[in-house]
Amino acid sequence: MSTLSELMLAQGRSTEADIEWLHLLVADGQLLADLAFADIVLWVPTASGSFLAVAHSRPSSAATLFYRDFVGQEIKPEWRSQVSQAFDEVRIVDTSAPDWYEETPTRVRAVPVLRRLAPSGAATTTLPIAVLTRHSNLSEARTPSRQELTFNHCADDLFGMIASGDFPDMGAPSLPRRGAPRASDGLIRLDVDGIVTFASPNGLSAFNRMGFAGELEGESLAEVATGLLSGKLTVDESLPLVVTGRAPWRTDIEARGVTVTLRTIPLRHRGERVGAIVLVRDVTESRHQEQELITKDATIREIHHRVKNNLQTVASLLRIQSRRTHNDVARDALTQAMRRVAAIAVVHDTLSEGLNQNVDFDDVFDRVLLLVAEVASSHNTTVRPTKTGSFGILPSEYATPLALALTELVTNAVEHGLAGRDGEVVIAAKRKNDLLAVRVRDNGVGLPEGKVGSGLGTQIVRTLIQGELGGTIDWHTLEGEGTEVTIEVPLHYLTAGESAR
Repeated sequence: MSTLSELMLAQGRSTEADIEWLHLLVADGQLLADLAFADIVLWVPTASGSFLAVAHSRPSSAATLFYRDFVGQEIKPEWRSQVSQAFDEVRIVDTSAPDWYEETPTRVRAVPVLRRLAPSGAATTTLPIAVLTRHSNLSEARTPSRQELTFNHCADDLFGMIASGDFPDMGAPSLPRRGAPRASDGLIRLDVDGIVTFASPNGLSAFNRMGFAGELEGESLAEVATGLLSGKLTVDESLPLVVTGRAPWRTDIEARGVTVTLRTIPLRHRGERVGAIVLVRDVTESRHQEQELITKDATIREIHHRVKNNLQTVASLLRIQSRRTHNDVARDALTQAMRRVAAIAVVHDTLSEGLNQNVDFDDVFDRVLLLVAEVASSHNTTVRPTKTGSFGILPSEYATPLALALTELVTNAVEHGLAGRDGEVVIAAKRKNDLLAVRVRDNGVGLPEGKVGSGLGTQIVRTLIQGELGGTIDWHTLEGEGTEVTIEVPLHYLTAGESAR
């Protein structure tokens, strides 16, 4: 299914500002559907003079009329004249008689969508950029409760604001949708002075759990919030504007171990503020889970940091021991072990700095290459290591064995291919969606008679690339001089893990 942006751009009649405005409106489509107890469909004009559906929101507070999505379809003939009238006359148009949809009586309201040109000022687009339709099911008509009446009045207020360019509010900050309160979570209606004129049962219960005893209706929400927060040393500075209904922001109130998030939507009529809707949600459990995740992330980072410190200590001990060893073979073995431990420590150091278990391997490898200078100096060699291409982001399961394997290959190139002479080592990385290819090439003496070494370093590389990473590795002598090692590591395990998440 095409996205809203794709559908609008295909019509060629919308600007980037129009698309952004409608994205903000669609983000509150569920709220409008729940308050109106109706399906909400957003239509944009087409080049042929018709209208195309670009968004559809179903109510969670009532049964939907439309079990199939309208998105991407042209408007039905029975609604076209009403929507065209709302678009041309720039006013809300209601059906004069029940409209029938598949033998179900419905009531349709068409609302023109005007876009405000700037956050300050009343100027709007001359013509609507879209038309929103509300489809109410009349077959379930019954005497509405006071909550249903209030919800409908709130919906009517918002529809009027949409038609005048006052909603969505350009002054509202961009906030994550996760944890945002919905109409069913709790709704409080305020008048222009911030006095509660209606509080849904869920909204009242949220304040009762924080310690407020009594009825909210008739009370100043600001005074109620102040009473709950008495004695608190730190209070969100945006709270007064939210609880008085003056700003379209979100904030949290925490009291008696309960955390409640509030979202305020100021209501305006002809540009003048007439009250506000305050959506209320008890987010105590989700905040507790978020805190646990933050704690776990910090613990994991601390573990990586301590592992890195321990590995660096081990590497230092190996270095000291190698310097005190008089046997050249033993000294070389200890030096190689020190370097391998240091390469693993680099990965853990990088992991300790991030919030997840993925690392920028280009950064890791740049730090690993610094170890090459120490190897070269010990062999009286001047080496110019060069990296081309990009490894990209890799999880720690890939990063640790790959860093260790590449350290071995570059070290071998310096120690054996370039021993006693100047030269260069080129590491070329090429990342595709499902494959990482790496070439390590030096201009040294090359492999004797094309034979692959059988030492510990070669065994380690084979084990890491073929065993742990499920990849392939190939050694071959270049024409003239030098050695090239080609590694290919499949990333299907990585892509499978991402799709599972």
